[in-house]
Amino acid sequence: MPIKAQEIESLLRASFPEAKITITDLAGDGNHYAAEVIDESFRGKNRVEQQRLVYAALKGKMEGSDGELHALALTTKAPG
Repeated sequence: MPIKAQEIESLLRASFPEAKITITDLAGDGNHYAAEVIDESFRGKNRVEQQRLVYAALKGKMEGSDGELHALALTTKAPG
């Protein structure tokens, strides 16, 4: 079952309330998205640590073949 961009943003916003979040549906199918999350909490963390925080915020939506979100191109960084 496809997931809406708004649902992804809501999940991320719950963990990163002050973040600048941009969600893009890459294929128009509700399964393949790009997300850019810019948040102060990422400062001092490496890219893997940042992305782990984002995946945790998605609360299992990407887990296994039954996950609602099949592909997420993820960009994370602290504000410039």
